[in-house]
Amino acid sequence: MFEAERARSSAQSAFATLELIFHASVRHVRQGHGNAVLGLLLNMVQTVVLVLVFYTMMTLMGSNRAAAVRGNFVLYVMSGVFMFMTHSKALGAVAGAEGPTSAMMKHAPMNTIVSIASSALSSLYLQILSASCVLYGYHAAFTPITIHDPVGAMGMMLLSWASGVAIGMIFLAAKPWAPDVFGVVTMVYMRANMIASGKMLIANQAPHKIRQWFDWNPLFHTIDQGRGFVFMNYHPHYTSIGYAVKVTCVCFVIGMMAEFYTRKHISASWFSKR
Repeated sequence: MFEAERARSSAQSAFATLELIFHASVRHVRQGHGNAVLGLLLNMVQTVVLVLVFYTMMTLMGSNRAAAVRGNFVLYVMSGVFMFMTHSKALGAVAGAEGPTSAMMKHAPMNTIVSIASSALSSLYLQILSASCVLYGYHAAFTPITIHDPVGAMGMMLLSWASGVAIGMIFLAAKPWAPDVFGVVTMVYMRANMIASGKMLIANQAPHKIRQWFDWNPLFHTIDQGRGFVFMNYHPHYTSIGYAVKVTCVCFVIGMMAEFYTRKHISASWFSKR
């Protein structure tokens, strides 16, 4: 209020925005739990529990014996769970990001793009840190593991995150028009991905009848391609990195356009009766 505004160059504006995104990301990370360490531990426990659940399920169904992936079976389960968690957490974080009518938007430097970016980056930070700790814990405490191509596997994890961000932006832009409906749709999509992601499925082994139920999902492609990078003896034949990239780009463009349109037309009075 009492400070004269100074003209900024493009580089200064970019650095100021990045700094704002950083501080907003830290706020999102600390928002989940007052203690940052306990927040990380809770996220790790959630990941470990999901790994144990799917390991038990696949063992009871005999999938570990029929698996064509020759390698550590726990690593096979973790490769699917990590990418599924990264996608789902990114989607949920972006879909639940603060919108144009949020109280935070009353502060001049803050805008919806910063809110979306900080939500997405905070979820990525937590998932990468959790996955790294779980992998190291299993490697040190149980049996040594080797990832054939760590860079490629990390790339598929980032692509899973990016697809979650892109789809989450569509839900974020649509939610103000029908909050209850799209809140349920978002939840149904996230729950359906427990099966539709195909993390318990080996694409090379699955018949075409079953595989066609999963082909539409970019997460199915990133998980299968990720296993091709994790395991030396697995070579994906029915999935494509290009498909996941194209779907992510299309969803991102649609999400940006829809978010811009919603931001221009939304009003705080829409929620006055809620």
